[in-house]
Amino acid sequence: MQSAIPCSLMRGGTSKGLFFMADNLPEETALRDSILLAAMGSPDERQIDGVGGAHPLTSKIAIVKPSTLPNADVDYLFLQVSVDQALVSDTQNCGNMLAGVGPFAIEQGIIKATEDETFVRIHMVNTGGIAIAKVQTPEGKVDYSGDARIDGVPNNSAPIFLEFLNIAGSSCGQLLPTGNTIDSIDGVEVTCIDNGMPVVLIRAEDLGKTGYETPQELENDEQLKQRIESIRLQLGEMMNLGDVSKKTVPKMSLIAAARNGGAICTRTFIPHRVHEAIGVLGAASVATACILPGTIAQSIVNTNSQDVVQLIDVEHPTGAFSVEIELDNNVALPDIKRVALLRTARLLMRGEVLVPDDINQKLN
Repeated sequence: MQSAIPCSLMRGGTSKGLFFMADNLPEETALRDSILLAAMGSPDERQIDGVGGAHPLTSKIAIVKPSTLPNADVDYLFLQVSVDQALVSDTQNCGNMLAGVGPFAIEQGIIKATEDETFVRIHMVNTGGIAIAKVQTPEGKVDYSGDARIDGVPNNSAPIFLEFLNIAGSSCGQLLPTGNTIDSIDGVEVTCIDNGMPVVLIRAEDLGKTGYETPQELENDEQLKQRIESIRLQLGEMMNLGDVSKKTVPKMSLIAAARNGGAICTRTFIPHRVHEAIGVLGAASVATACILPGTIAQSIVNTNSQDVVQLIDVEHPTGAFSVEIELDNNVALPDIKRVALLRTARLLMRGEVLVPDDINQKLN
């Protein structure tokens, strides 16, 4: 016998994972995590005995339920399931999986679709922030087909617009977690920032790289990875994140001058594998650093706009990510009022995921 748990497999942005209704999983954290590890097939670098895709970007979980907050429709808890370790982390948001939350909530009947498009207010449980998703719902049904295209996904889909309000310092307590625009760790200058995702920016050239390497080339450089991890571990405490040795934050982003018409070029460790693109909230943090005076990003960025609303194109290994930022320039350090992004999502499969007998016995 195995235990069958209802869920949906969805692509959200450039990520993929299982979406669960909260009442289909146990509330007890250790038992819940055991079930999710078994469902994904972790720990195993191939995740051969589960539905995970053998990469952090395809080993993700979204848990959704109706919200009790007056300013939200649904609660969304994101969990990152480690591929090769028995670890499940709730220390970060995931803006890519967030793109699937609105459609999933409508499909599950939590939210009643309105004509043409439906707005879903999402409480991001991990950090307490609120996001608003605009989902295409012609004739009252989620439409996944359309002409919207995002780099890192091969096919076009219906657009899903995500708007974030007041997410600065959501994990670290303030936009600049260390209180500085530039810090020096192991002789390397860095900018630490948290506008929805804790990110550490490092000039690629300061680590002997161009910033245009492929993810595989960077992952093959063991000396580079050790050096980046040393910096990350030291900055964890400084960024108010504590001991990050078993956490997936902060993300580490190597930056260089844009070369394809964008504002800046990135290669992002998440934190040990290199992202094939860049995360939604990671891009928001990088884009924010581009417009903050004194950061290492601002010193190389290909924009000097003083507009209240700015569109920052963040280049990554498979294209670019456009981030719209609205700010208040009437203060010494610009106040970030709003961040908006375009994503897409698609329902891939719905049914039940089965977990083995030993987990089944724990459930019963």
